[in-house]
Amino acid sequence: MSRAQRKQDHITHALATGFAGASSYDDLRFVHNSLPGSSVDNISYTTNVGGLSLSSPIIINAMTGGGGETTESINQMLAQSAKATNTAMAVGSQMSAIKDPAEAASYQIVRRENPEGVIFANLGSEATPQQAVQAVDMIEADALQIHLNVIQELVMPEGDRNFAGALDRIKAVRQSLDIPIIVKEVGFGMSAEAFQTLEEAGITVIDTGGSGGTNFSAVENSRREAKWSFFDQWGISSAAAVAESSFVHKKADIIGSGGIRHALDAAKAIALGASAVGIAGKVLEAVHENGSEGGAAYLNAVLEQLTFIMAAVGAEDVSALQRAPLVLSGETAHWLKERGFDTKSYAARVK
Repeated sequence: MSRAQRKQDHITHALATGFAGASSYDDLRFVHNSLPGSSVDNISYTTNVGGLSLSSPIIINAMTGGGGETTESINQMLAQSAKATNTAMAVGSQMSAIKDPAEAASYQIVRRENPEGVIFANLGSEATPQQAVQAVDMIEADALQIHLNVIQELVMPEGDRNFAGALDRIKAVRQSLDIPIIVKEVGFGMSAEAFQTLEEAGITVIDTGGSGGTNFSAVENSRREAKWSFFDQWGISSAAAVAESSFVHKKADIIGSGGIRHALDAAKAIALGASAVGIAGKVLEAVHENGSEGGAAYLNAVLEQLTFIMAAVGAEDVSALQRAPLVLSGETAHWLKERGFDTKSYAARVK
């Protein structure tokens, strides 16, 4: 099977498999504030990630490219949605275009449609510094995502089997570029230990990419004759991954992603410690059903609802939302307690 066909299959199966079910964010509840002292008119959800100033904490996370006209059309609609809502956007892995320059158009359409937007390039941890520079130049990117997808590669019939030296390659890429490097898990969750290792390596933005959204083990299993379903339940939940990282982070900014459905999930991820939130599946569904207008409508609804949630908890900016008290329960609380983290520190916050 060609790489382009595989990219098209990923989109088809991602739409078919949908979300994994109950969300880990359902284990979190904000402590109601009867006297928030806030005004909707004063809410600001601008945020800073790795030195980049974003107009909102919502990012259209990496999805596609490299699958010919099909993925070019999807990226065009996503870019139009991003432009209409002034939302940052990441493209999917550009290795396809590096190996086959004819696929570059499926990524370049994003910059062409949104010339002033904040756009992230994307490569896997196998990339060399030269390939990283090529990917960034291809779309005039403002940052580069390096994705970590070990489980997906293992389940993928034609996937990689050797992950040695990934950290050294990430360090080399970081040294070759003067724009932010975002290291991103793709749906199996960043542990506190991995977060610390990356932070010590000088990475200043880390996307925790927990389970609960598009399940890339399930996607790849749908392409296998012999199913490896034991990987379908693998990983750290989206909420637990953000929390683990927030307990250990010192300087690196956290992007929370993985199964974010709506504004309330986004607000909870920020309250756990994220500076921004990545959404992919729900935006893809919106543009698949109603084009770029549908994507923009979904994003505008998320932002409007986020404004009202922030007013309800008395947080007039993102930094205040990061300090809003939360009570954790269920599997998320159990996981974090077993891992040795004090979940009561969230509930005991005082404005």
